[in-house]
Amino acid sequence: MSRAEPRTAPDFPGAPAHRAGAVPELPGVLTAADVLASAGYLLGAQRPDGAIPWFPGGHTDVWDHVECAMALTAAGHTDAARRAYRWLGTVQLPDGSWPAKLRQNTPASPLREANHAAYPAVGLWHYLLVTGDDAFAAALWPTVRAGVEFALGLRTERGEIRWARDSAGRAGDHALLTACASIHHGLRCGAALGERLGSPQPEWELAAARLGHLVAEHESVFADRSRYSMDWYYPVLGGAVRGEAALRRLADRWDTFVVPGLGIRCVSDQPWVTGAETCELVLALAAVGDTERATALLADMQHLRDADDGAYWTGYQFAEDVRWPVERSTWTSAAVILAADALSATTPGARVFTAHPPVAADPEPAGCGCPALVR
Repeated sequence: MSRAEPRTAPDFPGAPAHRAGAVPELPGVLTAADVLASAGYLLGAQRPDGAIPWFPGGHTDVWDHVECAMALTAAGHTDAARRAYRWLGTVQLPDGSWPAKLRQNTPASPLREANHAAYPAVGLWHYLLVTGDDAFAAALWPTVRAGVEFALGLRTERGEIRWARDSAGRAGDHALLTACASIHHGLRCGAALGERLGSPQPEWELAAARLGHLVAEHESVFADRSRYSMDWYYPVLGGAVRGEAALRRLADRWDTFVVPGLGIRCVSDQPWVTGAETCELVLALAAVGDTERATALLADMQHLRDADDGAYWTGYQFAEDVRWPVERSTWTSAAVILAADALSATTPGARVFTAHPPVAADPEPAGCGCPALVR
């Protein structure tokens, strides 16, 4: 998700560059024991086949499943993370995609979303940075490569990526800003992974450059979902908007979405804060070096923590003073762990969020007059 000055794959050592057994912690906010308790909730939710559903007994989607696998890796549970990544190959469809929703490994939605298909590249690159396990990454590479190629199959001539295919194989008629920002992240991590494994993907690098340009400079090509906080911070989180532009973007709608003491709203017009979105904003802030506000936000959302087992409630409707929805989502706990790691830089995996792999030069500089300006 977004970063400062990127580093190429060869700059990362072949073995983990952190103290063995180190667990992310943030003084005054989360102890290592707190993080391990939250990771324990993920372990308890993981099915024997490796799938990590939204909550025990719930459905699974690939994007959130991968986020949970990344959190398990950061917390030191690499065996469980490997099971999670192997599971991806067992439910991948022949075209490289995954069903948008699965129940007990049975498709529960006919849609196949592009950002789901691209995100395993982020997860496997994260796993490799933490563990240095090139052999495992090489074994999973065909799964990741097929997912990225599915996502690129939804690319328009202009360069944005339509959000999904339906059961008949028809592409959606629009692209989503958040989804494309996430796909941009996947393309960059996938390209770095391919380079590391001796399978360079220059086309992915070029696609990432064009997509990043559209996200950063031509927001009008995407469907208007501006009431969602994700459309506000994801261009930074996904690495397309950096430097001063990123700082300006985060400042522009800060007061619209941030609720002091509670976290951030999921949507601008509802009195509802959500833990995962708050932690993703923490990651975006970490990417631009604003660790002070990031740490404060991570502390603010701790009211969602269940002290009994370290799980996190998904959200809080503060006008009614109720948890909503009434669920403890695995991906919220995962986002907390990843945010703590990014702020503490405990594992090399934090670089996935704070030091993106490099990408080919932007083919369309700002003020370019490029075809993206033509609807």
